[in-house]
Amino acid sequence: MAKPQTEGSDASPPKQERPAADLVIITGTSGSGKLTALKAFEDLGFYAVDNLPIALVTKFADLTTDSKSRRRAALIIDIREGEALKQFPAIYAELKRITRPMLLFLDAEDEILRRRYSETRRPHPLGVGSPVLRSIAEERERLAPIRALADVFVDTSKLNVHELRRMISEKFEGTQQTGKIRVYVNSFGFRYGVPEDSDLVFDVRFLPNPNYIPEFKNLTGKHPSVARYIRSFPQTMEFINRISDLLIYLLPHYIREGKSYLTISIGCTGGHHRSVLIAHELQKRLKKAGFTVKEGHRDVERK
Repeated sequence: MAKPQTEGSDASPPKQERPAADLVIITGTSGSGKLTALKAFEDLGFYAVDNLPIALVTKFADLTTDSKSRRRAALIIDIREGEALKQFPAIYAELKRITRPMLLFLDAEDEILRRRYSETRRPHPLGVGSPVLRSIAEERERLAPIRALADVFVDTSKLNVHELRRMISEKFEGTQQTGKIRVYVNSFGFRYGVPEDSDLVFDVRFLPNPNYIPEFKNLTGKHPSVARYIRSFPQTMEFINRISDLLIYLLPHYIREGKSYLTISIGCTGGHHRSVLIAHELQKRLKKAGFTVKEGHRDVERK
């Protein structure tokens, strides 16, 4: 998460925002959607390369950021590099010296990865002699040092190829526009885990739970009766007012730091009632304040 600047009282956006990244490096577990992500970047005008030998990454960065041929680029580095992958942390440190890189790490739940391999009938890059789940575990272990360096993490477990491409497009399109930031306000249930791509997480389980009222149990925070019930408590509106004011204060500072998107996750127990209403209200407040905001509800359909 970008650290907001605190010096000075003027929080107005700067006249010009630096690009979020000149070079996006896509990595992650096999079967998590890296090639789909690369194609999405290509659609956005990035020069796209799959499986560039790791020894050539620094030279590639030099070529794409040269003043005469300057062009944003995206490439995949993954387990196919074998033992050479151990060199990546040092190479990434060097890239930070010569350009503005961004490391995007894709992953998915083990069972989802196993099912994708089963459906495509492709062998895992670590070989056909071992069960897929064992190969996935070994791959995770080898990728752990790289995952620790990731600037952006995306869990693709619940995304199909079209949804992943749309997510990449929405998050990275227009990163060179001035004074812009894309805000994603998502509700979720703590029962199913905190979204790993969250920048800010707010817990609204302190609010009265509509789930214990029989007529509300099978509804969601989108329903007018449920929304009216949650809003009826003074702490609800005070929370919305305070968090809205905080975010409206913080977002210009994130823009000044060069951040092009921010994911705000609002959590309650199951992700059906309180978090849905709060996420919707925050989305409206931020949009009214002039920010580009998208609203999502990860767990609202779960039973």
